[in-house]
Amino acid sequence: MQSKLYMVLETLQKVRYNFSNCKREVLVMESEGSVSREGYLKENYHYFHLKDTAGQERDFHFHEFDKLVLLLSGRVDYVVENVSYELEPWTVLLIKHHTIHKALIDKTEPYERIIVYLDGKYFERAMPEARLMDCFARADRSGRHLLVPDKRQRRELEAGIQAFEQAMADPRFGARAMRDTLMMQLLILLGMMVPAAPERTEHRYDAKIEHVLSYINENLSRELSVDALAEQVFLSKYHFMRLFKAQTGSTVHAYVRQKRLLWAARLIREGAPVNKAAVDSGFSDYSAFHRAFRESFGVSPGQLKK
Repeated sequence: MQSKLYMVLETLQKVRYNFSNCKREVLVMESEGSVSREGYLKENYHYFHLKDTAGQERDFHFHEFDKLVLLLSGRVDYVVENVSYELEPWTVLLIKHHTIHKALIDKTEPYERIIVYLDGKYFERAMPEARLMDCFARADRSGRHLLVPDKRQRRELEAGIQAFEQAMADPRFGARAMRDTLMMQLLILLGMMVPAAPERTEHRYDAKIEHVLSYINENLSRELSVDALAEQVFLSKYHFMRLFKAQTGSTVHAYVRQKRLLWAARLIREGAPVNKAAVDSGFSDYSAFHRAFRESFGVSPGQLKK
């Protein structure tokens, strides 16, 4: 740990230069929804420390950046792709960019959390030898998105968060560079936690819903109507709709739409013509695809291709 932290401090001058040439702002205690709804992060990272009694529930969605969620108090389940995680205080959820997720919040209790949005490409460039974003990649590959720190790791996490927030409130010269360094230190700590973390608390969906979610992922270009999906698991249309909503917190239509948009965006980035990406993602109406794409990404499919 100490050697890696020394490596961070040793590269402080390089990091200060990189950050000074990039406009960004780090905010605390503000609405998560204030960040651009288009899903694009305009800074190298964005930090929130939020506490309220309601929280902001959104339907299944995804981001163009990596997301870290640290629960401090309250009760919340996070659905990440096909797995639902029950968060407990001081557990950490790692959500890689382009991963569909949704929070299910118990609004009867105060909900306090820290959320950090991260530009993974920046951190990889700033300090490639430290592999700062590996924790997200390993979580994504293994499907284990929730970290449950032991007592020592929790103390280190608490100390890191406290130091970062103190640096945020410090107006002196150099405080900004210090908090940038502390953010990298936090990522190193999380990376060290991933292989040693105890089994996370999770519960998978009903077997029928598991089957449907897998079927959706494998057949995005085909018809995925409610009737067709209900037939896959031998349920009536209305029973299936109720079960899907109860298990995922989302409607069938909203879930399928987001998965299709995410796949279309990936195809476009890989060089596919926009029209072909729309068809291969299951959109038969190009104008509807264009509207939905712009609504989710904040840019047109053609702009993303550029």
